[in-house]
This record gives sequence, structure tokens and C-alpha cells, in this order.
Amino acid sequence: MKESLEFYDVKSKTKFSATEWRIETKVSDDGRTRYFAVTKAPAGTHEAWRIVGKDFALKNM
Repeated sequence: MKESLEFYDVKSKTKFSATEWRIETKVSDDGRTRYFAVTKAPAGTHEAWRIVGKDFALKNM
């Protein structure tokens, strides 16, 4: 079971916890790799993204 992570929903301006999330990887313009945990926001159809560390992302992929 995945651990619970705290997310912040920018649109509704609220914090929430989620245990169902996925890891996304993005490469910035300067070549750096960023890792994010992504989940569906509880209010609406949008997603909430949270930056996570490389070690955490690789462990949970």
C-alpha cells in the first residue's frame, strides 16, 4: 500500500491527503529532471501535483 501524501489544491485552496497517486517525471528546459506525485483533486475534475525527491520517486515508481 502506498503511503499517504499531503497535497494542496490550488483551485479550491485546501490541503488534503491521498493514498492513490502516481509518479510523473518532467524534464525542464535546462535539462534537469523533476519528479512529481499526482492525484485527482477531491473538488472538481483537475489534478493536484506535488514535487517529490528523486529517491522517493525512484522507490515508488
